[in-house]
Amino acid sequence: MKLHHVGIPVFEKQEDMVFLEDIKVWITDCSASKYGIEYLYFEPDSPMPAAIQDETHLAFEVDDLEAVIEGKSVLVPVCEPMPGLKIAFVYDEGIAIEFMQNENNE
Repeated sequence: MKLHHVGIPVFEKQEDMVFLEDIKVWITDCSASKYGIEYLYFEPDSPMPAAIQDETHLAFEVDDLEAVIEGKSVLVPVCEPMPGLKIAFVYDEGIAIEFMQNENNE
């Protein structure tokens, strides 16, 4: 498991954000941040849980997404917001955690 980014919700869209239609969220490119920060702006009708919309989350790259979420309190089940990128969110140790499996790198 490797830390990928820190996701921080914001209340205004930024110019460089990309829209993820399935989950109705605008995001910045965390690779453009020297600290791995991803800013998120949620549309009012986003299906994402409040723990993700209202709080900072940590995101980790994993090799086996299904295995790492097994037995955890799942907030968002496995989905594919971008081609080749599968994600899931859990709530663990008092914070939302995103796990990411990039199938383009396998």
